[in-house]
Amino acid sequence: MRKPLILVCLLGLASCPTLGRAADDYKLGPDSQYHEGVPRGEASHYTFESKGVFPGTIRDYWIYVPKQYDSSKAACVMVFQDGSGFQDSNGGFRVPVVFDNLIYKKEMPVTIAIMINPGVVPAESPNALPRFNRSYEYDDPTDKYDRFLLEEILPEIGKRYNLSGSANDRALCGASSGGICSFTAAWQRPEAFSRVISFIGSFTNLRGGHIYPSLIRKMEPKPIRVFLQDGSNDQDIYSGSWFIGNQDVAAALKFGRYDYQFVIGHGTHSGNHGAAILPDALRWLWRDYPAPIKPASVTPQPVMEALIGGEGWQLFPGVAQAGPSLAVDASGAVYFGDGVQGDIVKVEGARIAAKYREGAGATGALAFGPDGKLYSMRRGRDLTATDGKGRESVYSKDVCAAAMTIDRKGNVYYADSRDGSIWVLDSKRARRKLDAGVSDAGGVALTPDQSLLIVTQRNPGKSAISYHIRPDGTLADRQLFFDLDIPYGQGASGAAGITTDTEGRLYVASDAGIQICDQAGRVTGMIANPEHSPTTSVAFGGPKLDTLFAVCRGRLYTRKTRVKGALSFQEPLKPPAPRL
Repeated sequence: MRKPLILVCLLGLASCPTLGRAADDYKLGPDSQYHEGVPRGEASHYTFESKGVFPGTIRDYWIYVPKQYDSSKAACVMVFQDGSGFQDSNGGFRVPVVFDNLIYKKEMPVTIAIMINPGVVPAESPNALPRFNRSYEYDDPTDKYDRFLLEEILPEIGKRYNLSGSANDRALCGASSGGICSFTAAWQRPEAFSRVISFIGSFTNLRGGHIYPSLIRKMEPKPIRVFLQDGSNDQDIYSGSWFIGNQDVAAALKFGRYDYQFVIGHGTHSGNHGAAILPDALRWLWRDYPAPIKPASVTPQPVMEALIGGEGWQLFPGVAQAGPSLAVDASGAVYFGDGVQGDIVKVEGARIAAKYREGAGATGALAFGPDGKLYSMRRGRDLTATDGKGRESVYSKDVCAAAMTIDRKGNVYYADSRDGSIWVLDSKRARRKLDAGVSDAGGVALTPDQSLLIVTQRNPGKSAISYHIRPDGTLADRQLFFDLDIPYGQGASGAAGITTDTEGRLYVASDAGIQICDQAGRVTGMIANPEHSPTTSVAFGGPKLDTLFAVCRGRLYTRKTRVKGALSFQEPLKPPAPRL
């Protein structure tokens, strides 16, 4: 059994050659000093060995419990990364002392502090180094670290203390790589953490942290409050400039109308300024508590042109397992294959209207045609057509459509799941092969004017394909046109189902979220997936075609929007020209 290892981590000291310059002449104020009559909490030291997200790592952590803690009441909780730099009551940030004073003055709620170090994988011999996990855990802009907190650390500490599970009662703080790590955890899981302090945060390309300014501008606003601090003389190294990175993040938060504050000092890559203003940062972070933190409902972000402030995803009741494809009829009713019963289900408004066709076995592509019939795959080999009375007939044999769409003339465009070829089946049921080499197609759609065909690919790559449709129905001018976002650390976008609105915007279900593309092929906005999993299909439905339907992990979700969807089997419409 390996012995627990105490690792002292001084805010990224190894990568900070400018630490402690004379410019960092900040002093601790009275809220960072002991005062007679102020009840003192207790801080205890523990070690933890991860067997989950970061297997084999051992780390030290400290738990500060305020004197006012009452085990019968759930306490707020604040997690500090690089915990050894925060827990010392005689130096550094002096979190126990600051908490004692602010909780006593009721300037922050009763809060348990968890001060946790990054993990190391201990070496097996004295002649070898351990594996230092700090950058891997902290600088990585994925969900690894928040999963570690939510699945391992918080449940472990929750065995000893009554910790609140509300995001409004949870905060995160760190410096340098610990600062960006704190932001990442809240960004990934705003339903779990609402409050963030980042001192001298490493928003540079150490492991992809430079992506945040763009993501913040594109993604719908999240219910998080963010305090940023940096020094004008912070480090400028191979991965970027810390000061510029923090300025870019602050500008993006301003653009998204976040509740944020950015304090600029003259210091270097040091915790001195952060330690001096920690009491003020905490007061600002917890102000107005317990009022919940809400995202802005009106912002200049392009994504908010489509969304309604305060409207979120709603789980559609009674759906056991929605198939990967959605179809919408002229009335706005939405249809999908039931993966459990093998039926095609019709939903209208907020209710399941009927089993449109029982025993259909349809789990693949679905689309309505101009004749009012629902076209669907049966057993993956035949394309069938079902009329409004549920009568089914085989429309064309030996069709293996991974995704399809039907235009106003009744032409069926589809991607063959066997070899990645693109086909058209015209209204006379004559079939033509139009293209090849489209691997793992996830969605097929027409632009509202029906002049272009769009095909997405789950894997590989990051682009959706655009084709020009000639008057005879054939395709030309193939381009990898839509530049989709890929979650950091993945090799592909996972792009699947697609739909369009009457303004010509494209909505792509993907791993990163529902990506909104303008007509010029750029991702201008992203709608968060209903769960922390990829969406597989998306469509506009409802009587006004203004409700977005999405399938995520087999569950059906809906969301009201400001825009109206376009149905490909109806008369083409010309959207306004894009800004180029």
